[in-house]
Amino acid sequence: MKKILITGANGLLGQKLIKHYHHNTSVEIIATGIGTDRLGKGNYTYYTMDITAKNDVERMVSEIAPDVIINTAAMTRVDQCETECKACRNLNVTAVEHLIRASEKNNCFLIHLSTDFIFDGKAGPYKEDDISDPISCYGKSKLASEKLLEKSTIKYAIVRTQLVYGVVTDLSRSNIILWVKKSLEEGKEIKVVNDQWRTPTLAEDLAKGCALIVEKEAEGIFNISGKDMLSPYDMAVAAADFFDLNKSLIKEVDGSIFKQPARRPQKTGFILDKSREVLGYEPVSFREGLAVLKSQWTDA
Repeated sequence: MKKILITGANGLLGQKLIKHYHHNTSVEIIATGIGTDRLGKGNYTYYTMDITAKNDVERMVSEIAPDVIINTAAMTRVDQCETECKACRNLNVTAVEHLIRASEKNNCFLIHLSTDFIFDGKAGPYKEDDISDPISCYGKSKLASEKLLEKSTIKYAIVRTQLVYGVVTDLSRSNIILWVKKSLEEGKEIKVVNDQWRTPTLAEDLAKGCALIVEKEAEGIFNISGKDMLSPYDMAVAAADFFDLNKSLIKEVDGSIFKQPARRPQKTGFILDKSREVLGYEPVSFREGLAVLKSQWTDA
C-alpha cells in the first residue's frame, strides 16, 4: 500500500485530493494542515503540522514515513504576498526546504505545486521548458521553490497550475466563479477585467493530475490546468449564462483601473502536450467545470 502525505489538506486542492482517493484501497492518506480538520470525514488520518517549522516537519515525516508527499500548502493571495514578502518566502520557499530535507532523509517522492505566475505573461501560453521571469513576490517565491527542487537530490515533480476554481466542503472560500455567482444573485454590479488571459483549472482536474503523477511516478515539471484560454470577463459571462443570471451587471474593464500592490502577468495559459502524452491527463472544458460546481451546490 502506498502512503501519501498531503500538506495544506484544509485547502481546496487538499480537500479534492482526499476525495479523489476516497475509494482507493491501494493508498493510505495522511492529511496535514494548520488547525482542525475542515473536511471532517473520509478514509484518511489527519494531523496538525506547520510546514514552516523545521522540527515539526522532520518529526512528522519521520514518524509517518510516507512514500509520497504532495505539497499543496502555500501563500497564494498575490497582493498579500507583495505586502508581506517575508511571510510569503517563509511559507513558499523556506517550508519547501524543510520538506526537501525531510524527503531526503526518508526517501520520499515530493510533488510540489507551482504557478503560472513564474512567467511575465508576455509570451503565453507556455510550455514547461519556457523561460521564467516572475514579476511579483508570489511568482518569485514559487520560482525559488522550483529551483530548490531542481538542485536537490530527491525524486520530485513540479505541478504548475493556474486560476484554480472549485467548491470546498464548508463553502468558506471564494474564487472567481463563486464571487460572480454570489454577486449577480444579489443583484450587484461587478467590474471584471478583459485584458488578462488564463486557462482556468477545475480543482478536481488538478487533483486528478497530481494523482496521475503519483500513479506513474512521473518526475519533472508538468503543466496541469484547464484547456480553454479565457479572460476573467469571459469566465464571468460564461458563468452568468450557465447559471441563468443577469450578465448585464457585469462591466467589462481593463486591469489598469484596479490599484493592486502586485503586478499580474497579462497572458499566461498552459500548453498541455507533455501532460497529455506522459500522464494521459485530459481536463474538462470550462463549461463542463461549471456543471461540476453546479452539481456540488445541489448536493450540499
